[in-house]
Parts: sequence; structure tokens; C-alpha cells
Amino acid sequence: MDELRDIKPLLEIPDSSYVLFMISLLFIAIIILYLLYNFGKRLWENRKKNMREVYFKRLKSVDWSDSKKTAYEVTFLGRILSTEPRIEEIYKQLLPLLSSYKYQKVVPSVNEETLRQYDLLVHVVDESL
Repeated sequence: MDELRDIKPLLEIPDSSYVLFMISLLFIAIIILYLLYNFGKRLWENRKKNMREVYFKRLKSVDWSDSKKTAYEVTFLGRILSTEPRIEEIYKQLLPLLSSYKYQKVVPSVNEETLRQYDLLVHVVDESL
């Protein structure tokens, strides 16, 4: 019998479905990671805002009867809350006034200038919240 000449051998078809599947998985993973990052960042920013409000309430309710303790507390809270340039400038003006109450064994009562500067700091921080 004669050989058949019209039947050709099988051709190899390039299959890139595995590569496309892996690329699509990578793309989906990148999107999920991006969404998780944004969600976490938003939660972190909300946490910071809430902590700023807590610190502001503490700053607003300090008791000036013990001027030494209060000077340290206002210094600490002011440093945390001074995130904007205007608040930081007022805080830096308040620091020298508070230093006269911090490093002494017996401290005098708080003078009016320090209280005015403190009230200005509280007012400006309240506006920024």
C-alpha cells in the first residue's frame, strides 16, 4: 500500500494560559494589598485623631495649683500636639515661660503671662482639631 502523504504530524501549540493565570493572580494580589494598605492607613489616621483629642482634653483640663507638675504636663502635651507650624511657634514661645517652674525645688504660682500664652495654645490647638 502506498503511504499516505496528506496526514501531517501533530503541531505543538504554544500554551501561555499558566503564565496568564499567574500574572492575573499577581495583579489581584497587588490590588488586595493596596486596598489593605489604604484601609490600615485610614484606621491609623483615625486613631491619631482620636489620640489628639484625648491629649487636647488633658491639656485643656490641667490644674494650675501645682505649677511644677503642670509645667511638665503642659510641656509634654504641647510637644505631642504641636503638629502644625502655628501651634509649634506658640508652643516654642510658651516653653521658656514654663521652664521657670520646672527646675526648681520650690516654685511660685503661675503668672498671668504664662496663663495667657497657655490659653492661646489651647485656643489654637482647639481650632486645628
